[in-house]
Amino acid sequence: MNEFWLKLGKNKIYNTLLKEPLTYIAGAVLLSIFQIAHLSVFNSGWGVTGTFANWGAWLYKLVGGDASSWSYFASESAQKTLSSGFMNDGGSIRNLGIIVGALVATLFASQFKFKKIKSWRQVIAAVLGGLLMGYGARLAGGCNIGALFTSIASLSLSGFVFGGFLLVGAFLGSKLLVKYFM
Repeated sequence: MNEFWLKLGKNKIYNTLLKEPLTYIAGAVLLSIFQIAHLSVFNSGWGVTGTFANWGAWLYKLVGGDASSWSYFASESAQKTLSSGFMNDGGSIRNLGIIVGALVATLFASQFKFKKIKSWRQVIAAVLGGLLMGYGARLAGGCNIGALFTSIASLSLSGFVFGGFLLVGAFLGSKLLVKYFM
């Protein structure tokens, strides 16, 4: 069995596809292909963060709450999604696939490792950044997948505006991160 892994590690195709990072162009082409495929199969744009609202509602339901009266879930399709459950929701399966895929890619690239936390400031910055990104994604009606890629693919002006402000936010955020948390 060890011979198999040794031979696999020397295989050029294996190394190209699973060990080495994709070029920016290859990543952009793959994202475009997946976006087009998603739009043609599901007749809706590709999104990630909307599903997290469903996850929150399902967790709320597990502890005895009822989110069906919330305005976010007022439409008939949202009510249907809310009652369908995790395993019957395409967005949940896609998000789970993204999470598992990222873990598998990290493992294949031999990049998975536990790191020592340098400081609690770093933890606070990560948690605060995640919360702000999630809140901003809900306010914007989508994350970079839904509000950027889907909008640009349909030639919506909002996607290009979102992209511009995304660049400004990344620039300012990196400056703040270096100044206060590094």
